[in-house]
Amino acid sequence: MSMLVDSHCHLDYDDFATEGLTEIVGRARSAGVGHFLTISTHLSRFERVKAVADAFPFIFCSVGTHPHHASEMGEVDSTNQDILNMLCYPKAVAIGETGLDYHYTYASKDDQHAVFKRHIEVAGETGLPLIIHTRDAEEDTMRILRDVGQGKVTGVMHCFTGTQWLADQALDIGFYISLSGVITFKKSDDLRAVVKTVPLDRLLVETDSPYLAPMPNRGKRNEPAYVVHTAVTAAALKDTPKSDFIAATTQNFFTLFNKAKPV
Repeated sequence: MSMLVDSHCHLDYDDFATEGLTEIVGRARSAGVGHFLTISTHLSRFERVKAVADAFPFIFCSVGTHPHHASEMGEVDSTNQDILNMLCYPKAVAIGETGLDYHYTYASKDDQHAVFKRHIEVAGETGLPLIIHTRDAEEDTMRILRDVGQGKVTGVMHCFTGTQWLADQALDIGFYISLSGVITFKKSDDLRAVVKTVPLDRLLVETDSPYLAPMPNRGKRNEPAYVVHTAVTAAALKDTPKSDFIAATTQNFFTLFNKAKPV
């Protein structure tokens, strides 16, 4: 029987430190989650992410700078080679999360654009997929992906909460759409309508934990075990048996992140 993949979580965050990863990961495995992708948000803290991946054979990781941190030292002044050096780690299977966020002003637009372009260039050089964060920046995100990527990069729109336009544009350039617990929220009718239009062979599921816990755990700290609730909701939206949905999204994960090998 196929097990789920939590395709986006932040297991190096302090939110998990008190309880410890053995308990967190064990609970997820008992719930049917077989693999995890823990996500980098700072190049300068990659050793923390790497330590999580080192601790468990079924956890992979990414290398990247979140747009919130694009103006910070160690991020804005990084180079393509810095990213490439970190990607030599065998369990680093993706680039990101990277992208644009105009909802907050933690980093300037100029710095966000420069760092985003750097990540896209490395994706083009390595063939590794991008993990894209975009909020209130759909047009610029797609413009930069098309201009810099030149059709040679692939990846995923993580924690998708965007418009039908963004979904269509992302699918058109070969990207996947990753669904988080937001699809279970009562006010997410528009998002659920978009999900129904995305082909099953282009969907992933994630928690983005410790954030955005799905119903019935909304308001609590999120954790990888809760990806099951997102999968159940998404399977119903796609009118697909839960077992088939799990098998499909797990296959999609290993197709996209092809440096990762199931264990």
